[in-house]
Amino acid sequence: MSSPDPQVRAARNHTTPAGGRRPVVAVTGAATGVGALLTERLAASEEIKQVVAVDERRGECDAAEWHILDVRDPAIAEKLRGADVVVHLALDLDLGSDAAARTAYNVRGTQTVLTAAAAAGVHRVVLCTSAMVYGALPDNELPLSEDAELRATAEATGVGDLLEIERLARRAPRAHPGLNVTVVRPAILVGGTDTALTRYFESPRLLVVAGSRPAWQFCHVEDLCSALEYAVLEKVDGELAVGCDGWLEQEEVEELSGIRRMELPSAVALGAAARLHRIGLTPSPAGDLAYTMYPWVVSGSRLHDAGWRARWTNEEVLAELLAEVTGRHTVAGRRLGRKDATAAGAAGATVALLGAAAVVRRARKARRR
Repeated sequence: MSSPDPQVRAARNHTTPAGGRRPVVAVTGAATGVGALLTERLAASEEIKQVVAVDERRGECDAAEWHILDVRDPAIAEKLRGADVVVHLALDLDLGSDAAARTAYNVRGTQTVLTAAAAAGVHRVVLCTSAMVYGALPDNELPLSEDAELRATAEATGVGDLLEIERLARRAPRAHPGLNVTVVRPAILVGGTDTALTRYFESPRLLVVAGSRPAWQFCHVEDLCSALEYAVLEKVDGELAVGCDGWLEQEEVEELSGIRRMELPSAVALGAAARLHRIGLTPSPAGDLAYTMYPWVVSGSRLHDAGWRARWTNEEVLAELLAEVTGRHTVAGRRLGRKDATAAGAAGATVALLGAAAVVRRARKARRR
């Protein structure tokens, strides 16, 4: 799908923040991923006066003013001086990261940015977490409102960090009077991303847990950047959920993807996932499976009420995701080389992986004797 037409974008962004002054916007994590896309988008907007880009290395946007430093460095306060808005996107949600180091970076980084923003006189900070903070539960409403209780636990990759960031967001206006904090929560993010949920579609079979009722809602990175821009320009604030309109049932996903399902009893699927993660064969903890079992679809009503609309549909984003993962082979969240995947086959790959786990366990027991 092509980038938004400039006239369409101008129509969407027809207002400026209160007072009519074009804001100076600082973006952390600006060199890669969503941060890089948002930096380019804001730098090209006539409604933004200046973009200040903060990262540990320089990115490709020459129109931004770059500052190279770790977001945990208190010196960031001086770099934020003069900014009206800070969008904090310097998060580590990599499946391969050490969990303790990842949490230390994510939580400490967010704490430092919020404190530094307040000290620098910034009036608004925009944080980005995930709709995963609502939790994937069998009794979730379809769809969830922004005000729904955050019922997630820390059992899935990075979700504990996101919940702590949400807590910091709630506390910040009390700790720093005058600081406005907006939190944006995207659905399953697609567009150059690598998560346990995007890897689900790299498998030779789609694992379906017996008795579950998954509902799939996606968010393209272009739509996330558009929603973040809305928050930057103060068209909407508070807690914002963002995603494609509606959702896809599991049967629709299977029909659109052409990937057949492999159904397992809950105890088998969760038990195997926990064992494989515990012995280091897979990057994803068992808690990630809940997000493929139960719904966590969001309404996005606050953005809709402000006039924002997703440009991508769930069907289009799924097609984009399938194109991105072509040639990749993943079983139980673990990437396989082409030779391994060909030898293992489809459902047999899962059996092979479970067998590998048993071999590792036996070897460890033998070493302890």
